[in-house]
Amino acid sequence: MNKKVLSLMLIIGLLAVLSTSAGGRKEEAAAEEPIKVTFFHYFSGTLSGGVDDMTNSYNAEQSKYVLAHTPVDHEAFKTSIRVMLAGGNPPDLFSYWAGARVQFIVDADRLAPIDDVFEANNLNELFPPAVQQGCTYDGNKYFMPLTQHFVPFFYNKDVFADVGVSPPATWDEFLEVCEKIKQAGVDPIALGSRERWPAQFWLDYPLLRTAGPEYRAKLMAGEASYTDPEVVKAWELWKTCVDRGYFNENPNAYDWAEASAMVGTGEAAMTLMGTWFMGLDESLGWKADEDYDFFPFPVVDASVPDVAVGPIDGVVLPAEARNPEAAKQVLAQLADVGPQTAFNKGSGALAPNKNVSDSTYNSLQLKVKALLAKIPNWAFNYDLATPPPVADVGLNAFSNFLENPEDYMIILRETEAAAQKAFAELE
Repeated sequence: MNKKVLSLMLIIGLLAVLSTSAGGRKEEAAAEEPIKVTFFHYFSGTLSGGVDDMTNSYNAEQSKYVLAHTPVDHEAFKTSIRVMLAGGNPPDLFSYWAGARVQFIVDADRLAPIDDVFEANNLNELFPPAVQQGCTYDGNKYFMPLTQHFVPFFYNKDVFADVGVSPPATWDEFLEVCEKIKQAGVDPIALGSRERWPAQFWLDYPLLRTAGPEYRAKLMAGEASYTDPEVVKAWELWKTCVDRGYFNENPNAYDWAEASAMVGTGEAAMTLMGTWFMGLDESLGWKADEDYDFFPFPVVDASVPDVAVGPIDGVVLPAEARNPEAAKQVLAQLADVGPQTAFNKGSGALAPNKNVSDSTYNSLQLKVKALLAKIPNWAFNYDLATPPPVADVGLNAFSNFLENPEDYMIILRETEAAAQKAFAELE
């Protein structure tokens, strides 16, 4: 073999070794790149909460996975996520509301159970009973909780002090307070129902405070009627406030944040709203417990068990997720103290993880936590307590009522007919 051929063979061999080595380094580098887990959610705009803080906190501590989150408008999300699920192209994870909405997509076989995540990380010991209720469907875990919100009245402390009234404990006291505030030239109650859902609390609480949680559960399941005396009585409590002019004019023209801002400026004295109200502190220039406070919905019938109302937000795993195992790892880590603290700090919500320090919360959040510890029953708000097609019927009825309060009995009869039709179509 001549020297030229031998040299050529040596060069080819060396290049092959270098190529193999380089390829190995490329494969090694590729293996070290974090796996992207996509997360679609409705935490946007005035309801953005601490999702950026949570995601940044999570990604800063991880090297194997990266959580890539995409916010979607709160109302648009309700439709867009159903389209994605039906089209078989869902994200790896998405946010959802515990209760009937999760049950609805569980029944449609759109979600994967995450019992193994709960068992491997002892999560059953981590969340309180009300939150556990929102995690379990048909005997399996499908939901990883991120927030627990509560709906009370938030009120302007200066307005109450100027008028000389205190937070009422009973319905009669509440009406007296509203009348005094109205006579002082201030709207007693701000309501912004343009997106429909903020009005739901005005059926939730009157019904729960008079008929109780068991009857309300039957109504939500289609086992009771919207024309029942119990519902009529609750609706008439709401109508009393409408007839007496205790609400701001034309509630359907405003959203929840605009109505809350009325309380901040003193145009209105109070609003029945979730603890996400506290997330407006910065934009309103307010300080919790200094400029505003809260009180629970007043007692109407002292013989009826006390119930707290509110949503629990969380994350679910689609049955057709592209990276299910990676998504499960992320779910487990989102239950940790760090991400839960980051998400809920300043948002008004309580973190479901019982190990999150009280130092995370402001003084009003601590008051909410102490209050909820004393209330024996928890109820999801209306649009999370009844199947989505039925919830749409009710939400439309609430908006219609605010436009035409004198037609409330007609509205109730039409609501009952439409609700029964929606229930029948679900069977």
